[in-house]
Amino acid sequence: MDRNSSALQLTVAQAIIRFLENQFIEIDGETKLLCGGGFCIFGHGNAPSLGEALYEARNTLPLYRGQNEQSMGFAAAAYAKAYLRRRFMFCTASAGPGTANLLTAAALAHANRLPVLFLCGDNFVTSLPDPVLQQLEHWTDPTTSVTDAFRVVSRYWDRITHPAQILKSLPALLNTMLDPADCGPAFLALPQDLQGWTYDYPPEFFEPRILRIRRIHPDPVEVQRAATYLAGAHQPLLLAGGGVQYSGAAGELKTFAEAHGIPVVETIAGRANMLWDDPHNIGPLGVTGSDSANAIAKEADVVLAVGTRLQDFTTGSWSVFDRRATIVGMNVCRQDASKHLSVPLVCDAKAGLAALSLALGDYRASPAWLSSAQGKRRIWNEYVELNTASRNGPLSYAQAIGAVNARCTPRDRIVTAAGGLPAELAANWRTLGIGTVDVEFGFSCMGYEIAGGWGARIAQVELDPDGDTIVFVGDGSYLLMNSDIYSSVLTGHKLIIIVLDNGGFAVINKLQKNTGNASFNTLIADCPTIPRPFTVDFAAHAQALGAAAEQVFSIDEFVAAFDRARASERTAVIVMCVDPVEGWTERGHAWWEVGTPAISSRPEVVAARAVMEAGRAAQRRGN
Repeated sequence: MDRNSSALQLTVAQAIIRFLENQFIEIDGETKLLCGGGFCIFGHGNAPSLGEALYEARNTLPLYRGQNEQSMGFAAAAYAKAYLRRRFMFCTASAGPGTANLLTAAALAHANRLPVLFLCGDNFVTSLPDPVLQQLEHWTDPTTSVTDAFRVVSRYWDRITHPAQILKSLPALLNTMLDPADCGPAFLALPQDLQGWTYDYPPEFFEPRILRIRRIHPDPVEVQRAATYLAGAHQPLLLAGGGVQYSGAAGELKTFAEAHGIPVVETIAGRANMLWDDPHNIGPLGVTGSDSANAIAKEADVVLAVGTRLQDFTTGSWSVFDRRATIVGMNVCRQDASKHLSVPLVCDAKAGLAALSLALGDYRASPAWLSSAQGKRRIWNEYVELNTASRNGPLSYAQAIGAVNARCTPRDRIVTAAGGLPAELAANWRTLGIGTVDVEFGFSCMGYEIAGGWGARIAQVELDPDGDTIVFVGDGSYLLMNSDIYSSVLTGHKLIIIVLDNGGFAVINKLQKNTGNASFNTLIADCPTIPRPFTVDFAAHAQALGAAAEQVFSIDEFVAAFDRARASERTAVIVMCVDPVEGWTERGHAWWEVGTPAISSRPEVVAARAVMEAGRAAQRRGN
């Protein structure tokens, strides 16, 4: 372009960072930077140019030094979730393995529809120094690089090959990350040489802008159609997903349920949409749900599914609902709203529930239906009370969950992810505060727990510093990714981390046995390539990372340790061994379709296959 006296000559990296410094959003009447900062591991692919730009912005965009690129992405995702997708953080990594390490984190953000910005180094645009350090060479397409792998795990992907390109790409990626239907990770591949190239940028590109997340209002015809189905229902049910929280509709959900006498069940992502003792909250639904929710789901004739993508753990692989039931899908995403031939109501949950309630007028479900559901919930509550109580016998996940739950406040945030803990928390946790539970089960990703806890704590300190962030993690996930214990101590973001050691991947061992297989290579004691099994001293390891840590051997000791962790000014880790076989939550399950062998030399496998196929009789197939 022609040089203009008013133009700003900046490097590409400087322009990207200056743009991010001038994007704002209004949250609860307060204007905040849209970008809360970033996580970084510098290398030759991002330190010279992007690092220079970030240094100049260090007082505006806090930059956290990561220990592992993947865990940086997990922390950024948890930060965005804590902010209900209204703010995001970026992750920057060097070219090659640093960028490749972010791939799993991008997939997690994509599956959970969370906004994370990835700014990653790439090969040289000029190709003059090729092949460069850490470059993958593709003979038939020399433009292909590691960054191309992110195309399938990004909602927005672009490789910047000219400085002017960011004038289009940066607004486009923000539009994607702030779109309630298309929200997800955005990825920019930044060639190492191009990051430092200059361009005369128009000053107006960097003017402060206050952005907003649009609220999608429903089509009146779709509202009326949905109201007709609900008004004709004898036993309606409301299934509340994570979209309820993202739209800020927890109040509307409660009002809708009360106005029309409709029982509510929650998905895993929707845990903490309602308080545990709300009379309309009948419990968590699905494979890792509750007897109460699963029972009324099977009896419901119309299901209003609000803000849920209807994952298999919610639907019991589409077996929890009666095959004749009608599903009304209220969702900002048209694909989610119409899954399994649902009656679509494409809209935001907050606007949609208000409009649908108005259309329903004075309609109320039968009091007997709600009373029946509440009776089932009382029975489930009694089971949870017994299941989580300290008792003789082996220590269990549920007992630890119950002990923590009894000492939490409504301001504490709970974080967990893969393995057996999501199921145990979903079934046994009694929600004390709206939106305070983060069970990452969209991608069910080992390693999210501690890293996600760190990101969630960064957000919590900004939003409500008086609460604690409490992480539940198993020994398997701890061994996979634990370095952000060190990060939390370094940065002063205290976590309470509960490490429950069951000697391996016990929940998959349970799945092996449930499908008729032998215990094999899941529990450390059952690995044929391990001649002398031994346990890890997790407390000593956590202490080496700077945490206050201790191991306990009873629930009474656990409770005392938790109280000490509460009082601690730095990250505290409590380690307790739990039984890998006994002590699982045995009730609240639904059928779940997993791949099993059609033939086997093991009679147990053949028998388990027959049970699996028998469960298919209740499965909805595309309707």
